[in-house]
This record gives sequence, C-alpha cells and structure tokens, in this order.
Amino acid sequence: MEQKKKALGRGLEQLFSDEVLDFDSFESNIVESTPESDIKQLPISEIRPNPYQPRRTFNEESLEELASSIKNYGVFQPIIVKKSIKGYDLVAGERRLRASKLAGLTEIPAIIKEFSEEEMREIALLENLQRENLTAIELAWAYKGIIDSLHIRQEDLAEKIGKSRSHVTNTLGLLRLPKDVQDMILKNEISMGHARTLSKLEDDTKIEEYAKKTVQENLSVRDLEDLVSTPNVAKKVPITRKPKINDYSYIENNLRELLGTKVKINDRKVEIYFDSSNDLNRILEILNIKIN
Repeated sequence: MEQKKKALGRGLEQLFSDEVLDFDSFESNIVESTPESDIKQLPISEIRPNPYQPRRTFNEESLEELASSIKNYGVFQPIIVKKSIKGYDLVAGERRLRASKLAGLTEIPAIIKEFSEEEMREIALLENLQRENLTAIELAWAYKGIIDSLHIRQEDLAEKIGKSRSHVTNTLGLLRLPKDVQDMILKNEISMGHARTLSKLEDDTKIEEYAKKTVQENLSVRDLEDLVSTPNVAKKVPITRKPKINDYSYIENNLRELLGTKVKINDRKVEIYFDSSNDLNRILEILNIKIN
C-alpha cells in the first residue's frame, strides 16, 4: 500500500480525507509526478470506457469543439488508464478520449496506473462532479455512488463537495421518481425544479401524468406548482409556492438547486458563489453563457 501511495503522489487516500474534494489537484499531481518517459501512446481501439462512468449523455457541440482543438493542437493532457486482461480500462479523461475519436486519432497519450475497481468508481464520480455539467439524474447517481462507496452521510457529502445539504437531499430524492420520469430528466425534457416538485407527490401514476403534461404543455415550474397544489393531489411533503410579496428567498432556493451552489440576492444584486475556475465554468455552462 505504501508503494501505491508513492506512485499516486497525492492519492485517493489524501483526496478523500480532505475537507473539500478536489479532483483537479488529484489528477494534476498524478500527471506532474509522472516522468515524460512513462506517458505512453496507446491505441484508442484498445481502451474501454470506465464502466462506472455516471454520465449517460455527452454534449455533442462541446465534444466537437474539443475535437477541433485536438486536431489543431493535439491532446493537451494525457488520460489515465489501468491495464486490464484485454487492453486498458479508462480511469479519467472520457471527454478527451471521445473527442480524440471524433478528431480521427488512432492513438492517445496515456498514463498507466494501478487502481482497484472501487477506486475507479470513485475517481469517475469525482471527475464528473467537478468537471461536467451532469443532468440532475446523473448527479443523483453520482451522489449515491459516493455515499455508498465512502459510507458517509448526506451532510458529510454536502460539506465535501461544497454544496448545501438541501441540494444533496433534493437531488437524491429524484431517484425515487418513476423510471419514465427519470428518463425525462436525463433527456433534459423537464428541469430540476419540475422534478423537485414532482418528487413531493405521493402517487407514481400522478407523477407520470403531471410530468407528461409538463412536457406537452411546456409548463413552467410555477405552473406545475399551481397545478399540483390542490388538496385532492396527495403529497409526501407540502409544496411551497412562490410568495407574492417582495421576498427573494424562493428565487435564491431555486437558483441554489439549479446551480448547485450558494446564491444570495440583496441590494438589487445577485451573488453566485464558486470555489474554483472549473466550478465557475460549470455554472456558466448551466446559464448558457459562453466566454469567447
């Protein structure tokens, strides 16, 4: 185990013992501690995607942009793989691998490390949590995977990823929704706000009915709340509707859930908190803001 810790540099043991998880530091330390001679050019055809990858969908436009960059400048940072019985299993760098395939590359620079199956799962989850704009359902799978792997409480996870406990709790609650409704979230047909409202209903049949109605009639979250707030619709917990007074707490809460970070509104200002440049880029992508 000591030899493995040295090979990983600031490895998983340190990563998970930190107060806040930081995948970027973990991966950059592996790259920086790996001699140039140990970075191999591996055939892309021999690399299998990480089976623990929580992401089910990838932004095609973003992949095309990365593929174009790779065509012009090459792969900026090597991917990380582990040797398997046949070929290699991808540990980190799925977007780079997919974009390299789109760019027509047959080989890709890679660092070969030894990881257990559990470590591969944890690394894949962390990379996606901190680098990718996962759908709400993919995020829920990722949160559940980390809680199960590390045997921690929801509040512990919230602290480690720098999010509110309510954000983690509400996100995990989506996994109790019917499969058809989860698929709608996965396809971005309904938003996190819609899903959070639906998750408060008691009857799965009603949840599916209102989810379909939301898509068909392009209902806003407020429209859906109005629709399901009638007494004849059974609920697990009360649905809090937007106050009509000049109170921004409702908007703050919705923005927190949408962006997965702390938001404050006061003095005619909206303050959005972020903890790293990657976190800022994640927020900008959610808001559909492109910086040229």
